[in-house]
Amino acid sequence: QLAKASRAAKKFFEAYHETRDPLDLQRKQASFEGAPAYELYAAGTDELQFQITKHPVVVKGESKITQASFDSVRVALEEAAMRESLALEKGMIVLSTAVAGGPFIGLLGTVWGVMETFSGIARANSASLTAMAPGVAGALIATVIGLLVAIPAMFAYNFMVTKIRAITQELDAFAIRFATQIEHTYVDARPLGEEISEAINRAIRKETFDVPALQASNI
Repeated sequence: QLAKASRAAKKFFEAYHETRDPLDLQRKQASFEGAPAYELYAAGTDELQFQITKHPVVVKGESKITQASFDSVRVALEEAAMRESLALEKGMIVLSTAVAGGPFIGLLGTVWGVMETFSGIARANSASLTAMAPGVAGALIATVIGLLVAIPAMFAYNFMVTKIRAITQELDAFAIRFATQIEHTYVDARPLGEEISEAINRAIRKETFDVPALQASNI
């Protein structure tokens, strides 16, 4: 799963770096299934499109969003990053349990084998090799089984933790970079005074256009 995610992420980043507008890949309906960064991108662009549609701000003929709308986009990116991180870590509980539990299984088998050894000695009323061998053999077998479970699981766990940490850091870096690109491209960065002035001008223009129409309808 991690290898598939890494390959898909590589293809996504190659396509993303060729774009100029944050919505380019969405407009092309490009899909990069299995790439955690793409899921983050999709969540961000969906929220951006929603904010542009529901709360548009027109600046020089271009659709923009307010800072409040951008905050919603940023929250969507953070939530998507958290979801993808949790999805990557979903199978780690099995490995961590094997790493922690394997040695205890071996220890349990060792104790059980020692108990069997003493029971054999008691039954034979002699500390001979014949009486001790079955219990000792059982203890060693249980120890070997515990180590065979724990050692490979430990290597796999450490490898996967390293990969997941790298992917998670990559996601966090992409979220920051993508949010910055959205902010530079779509957030209305005009001073508040200019926004108020333009809103007043729009209201005046609307009133100017509506008055003749109202007078004509009254006539």
